[in-house]
Amino acid sequence: MKRRIKRNEISLIIYDFDGVMTDNRALLMEDGREAVFVHRGDGLAVSMIKEAGIKQFILSSETNLIVACRARKLGLPLLQAVKDKKAAVEALIKEQGVDRENIIFVGNDLNDKDAMLSVGWPVAPADASLEIRKIAKIVLQTAGGAGVVRELLELLEK
Repeated sequence: MKRRIKRNEISLIIYDFDGVMTDNRALLMEDGREAVFVHRGDGLAVSMIKEAGIKQFILSSETNLIVACRARKLGLPLLQAVKDKKAAVEALIKEQGVDRENIIFVGNDLNDKDAMLSVGWPVAPADASLEIRKIAKIVLQTAGGAGVVRELLELLEK
């Protein structure tokens, strides 16, 4: 049985982008442009989580037009070019006035570790690095880019 999270105990969800909303691969064109795959089910899930009154942010160490484009399409606030994700989470806690125990951070790689350890609900996709899976309270069955947010929605009890 999957572990459940009570919706009324969550006030903020923070998503890493690459490896969470994507499969962590990029298609690099000869002119330098990049492309990634995202899961359409995540878009619906983001909307449904918004309807539940839970704030969501995308937090990325990258400065990338693709991330900005996806955040805009999903209607999510975006923090880009973040070198210290834990410090960014601490700033969000203060700015949003939320309790760290009521925050989910979905991350997949080592640069997410400190931020994940600073919240109540560290969550990892199935294909996250081993060290990240070890610290996660919940390891999803879904790999990055294959509907991570959609599965997370299903774990949020009404």
